[in-house]
Amino acid sequence: MLIDGKNYESIWVDENDQGIIRVIDQQKLPFFFEIKELCSVDDVYTAIGDMTVRGAPLIGAAAAFGIYLATRELTPHSSIHNHLSNAAGYLKSCRPTAVNLSWAVDLMLQNLTGIGDPEQLTETALKSALEICRTEKEKCRLIGEYGLQIISEVAEKKRGEPVNILTHCNAGWLACIDYGTATAPVYLAREKGIPQHIWVDETRPKNQGARLTAWELGNQGVPYTLITDNSGGHLMQKGMVDLVFVGCDRATRKGDIANKIGTYLKALSAVDNNIPFYALMPSSSIDFSLYEGLSEIIVEEREQDEVTSVTGYSDGVIKSVRICPDDARAGNWGFDVTPARLITGLITEKGICRADEESIMELFSDKFK
Repeated sequence: MLIDGKNYESIWVDENDQGIIRVIDQQKLPFFFEIKELCSVDDVYTAIGDMTVRGAPLIGAAAAFGIYLATRELTPHSSIHNHLSNAAGYLKSCRPTAVNLSWAVDLMLQNLTGIGDPEQLTETALKSALEICRTEKEKCRLIGEYGLQIISEVAEKKRGEPVNILTHCNAGWLACIDYGTATAPVYLAREKGIPQHIWVDETRPKNQGARLTAWELGNQGVPYTLITDNSGGHLMQKGMVDLVFVGCDRATRKGDIANKIGTYLKALSAVDNNIPFYALMPSSSIDFSLYEGLSEIIVEEREQDEVTSVTGYSDGVIKSVRICPDDARAGNWGFDVTPARLITGLITEKGICRADEESIMELFSDKFK
């Protein structure tokens, strides 16, 4: 995506030093556009944990580069197997909900199996990590193409009136290397000249909608309105929402999805008001080993201070201020699970399917041959 006329992806290898992985620091946006360097497995772990990088496809890509950097940390006395296994376990432990992280790490280990020469190991690891980035980016582009069909159908019925899309959190190019998942159809619709307007949930407590999605849409010239998280139901009741597009951090084979906390409430409102609700995801976000989301998906619990404080910009600096009594306790669940029965369909790089086991298995039949 373009920023001030220059094309960026959200993660890349330094062109002058392949030992440096560069990422856009999402903690600083939208107030400052800064690039951060990741030079070790520890750097990658920290960046994923503190949400310098975030979004299911991106943390998978970052973890893949983490394994690549682990190959560069081998010493003459290291056991390759033990060293990579330890790095893999360490990276996987960082954030438990998004399946892309473990998927990417396991794929990297699979690609490195049997390689004993350290130089070849590092070379193969870099190629593998770059290929993960390339394929995830292409998957997001295809998700955009399929989602564009839905926007186009609504636009045709509205006869020139903007298509109103509500989204939650940030499932944009920042979270996905490029294009995004929930935003990919929006960006393609913008290129096609389809009138649209996006309702952007602020997405407490980290405000990824207010900080990141709003910044992305503004940079791409897409009209949007920032709203509080609790406004979605009201807008749907008033007929001001045509579609709900959300991302997904982990889906089960029967179509339940885990996404940013608050997604479930949007799905309930959408069903009550007969508004199509779609979850958009690459196949790397589908955990075919799980069936029932509510009991089987691990929901990450984060630090209380993300809830008890709010971070903003004032007097040229980013500041955090407390918003509750000093002795207040806070719960901070990062995700919730939306049951398949509330989801109109899943939009993936393979196409659109119903949120049920039969449809998902049919769409991804190649994975089970």
